[in-house]
Amino acid sequence: MAKTILIVDDSTSLRTVVQLALKRAGYDVLEADDGIAALAVLSQAPKVHLIVCDLHMPHMDGLDFVAQLQQHPRHRFIPVVMLTTGCEDAALARIREAGVKACLAKPLNPPQLLDAVSRLALA
Repeated sequence: MAKTILIVDDSTSLRTVVQLALKRAGYDVLEADDGIAALAVLSQAPKVHLIVCDLHMPHMDGLDFVAQLQQHPRHRFIPVVMLTTGCEDAALARIREAGVKACLAKPLNPPQLLDAVSRLALA
């Protein structure tokens, strides 16, 4: 049975790139365009194994989304890969403190994404 991954990003083009890479690697994919929509998707999805989430989004950014995720007993242990335009030290420290398992810089490198996803989704 394929692992299900939720992509959370306000950029349609980036979601498409991530979706194509993940589907080609054999994963099932769900999508949301911000943290609020992602929480709604999670409430309906039977099982999500991993989340790939943008840091900077309108309505609810990636760190606020992770904080909400960790409040829910069913979703609190889903690993998160955070995508960001810059991995500066201050942002990385906040991302690590939030419990995010991996941080990848944009522009996205699909092989690097698949490596992180395969390590975390199989854990």
